[in-house]
Amino acid sequence: MKIEIFTDGACSGNPGPAAIGVVIKKHGQTIKKISRSIGEATNNIAEYTALIYGLQEALILKARAIEVYTDSELMHKQIVGQYKVKHDGIKPLFDQVQHLLTGFGQVKFHRVPREKNHEADKLATTAVKKTSRSGRPDVHDVGEESPSSKG
Repeated sequence: MKIEIFTDGACSGNPGPAAIGVVIKKHGQTIKKISRSIGEATNNIAEYTALIYGLQEALILKARAIEVYTDSELMHKQIVGQYKVKHDGIKPLFDQVQHLLTGFGQVKFHRVPREKNHEADKLATTAVKKTSRSGRPDVHDVGEESPSSKG
């Protein structure tokens, strides 16, 4: 099974309250959306965290082939080997991504303009805005009930 993973990270300030957005598609149809606060982080850490969530979901879905779409030039160039990872905060995330990628038979990475990544971007920016407004990091998966609505 082949799936497409669209990822984005966002933060308010750099570092600041951060969030991720992930859209997973199969045959062009969205099968999973994730919008979640990740606490205080830099934008690059948020980008990597979104990718890690997307790869983990793809493994859960038993995907054998994946195509990843990101608008992060830095992350894309690091993943494909054009840039070295120099930041100590990014190295463990990069290593985790490399480990997760071994679970797939076929992997393709694409850097896309922000406009082509609008769904993941919207999920990430919405989550970071909610966190920034409320100060609460309990943003949840799309379609789940808010923890505060459960009484």
